[in-house]
Amino acid sequence: MHRSTDGNGLVIKVAVPALFAALALGLTACDPGGSDQANSPASSGPSVIAPGRPGEAAETLSAKDAQRRGADDRPNSADVRYAQMMIQHHEQALRMTELAPDQAKSASLKRLAERIAAAQGPEVEVMRGWLKQHGRGETPTGHAGHEGMPGMASAAQLKRLRAARGKAFDELFLKLMITHHQGAVTMATEVKSEGNDVQVEEMADDVIAQQTTEISRMRDMS
Repeated sequence: MHRSTDGNGLVIKVAVPALFAALALGLTACDPGGSDQANSPASSGPSVIAPGRPGEAAETLSAKDAQRRGADDRPNSADVRYAQMMIQHHEQALRMTELAPDQAKSASLKRLAERIAAAQGPEVEVMRGWLKQHGRGETPTGHAGHEGMPGMASAAQLKRLRAARGKAFDELFLKLMITHHQGAVTMATEVKSEGNDVQVEEMADDVIAQQTTEISRMRDMS
């Protein structure tokens, strides 16, 4: 360090670069990878550990790769398929709950049906809005029809439910709705591991939390 007639300002200008140089040398000496890692084209900063999907190992990424991956939050086919299928899945549940006020015997079951309708009706509208925002239609294509949705009641089962009254309705409703909810939880769990959109993941989290609670309640009522 040289003393200057300009005062301490010049001393600081000289000292700061020297300090950074010393720090850089110290970090290089402490790096077990040595200069080879520093000269690697893939290295543009510290390494980042990226957790893998369920059942997969974590990855070690360069800062550049981690930044690129983090920025890619565009919806993928799994996100779109989930929204399309869950709209139809929820709509069947809503048709089932519409029968409860006139056909159920249990007041508790009627209240449960009201809660299911109050939650799933708005969720359908949110998913429709999401699909519209991303320029996608509501109708699933290919194998993603009713047969591809876990937990869906068959046409024969719905016919039986529409014909049932009193205690018989209550028992069949609970049986079908428990299975229906379990299917929704399965779909939501799958999209959390396969999808890429943050909003879809949040919707899936809501489905898992809410419908898991309702499954426990319905089992207690059975």
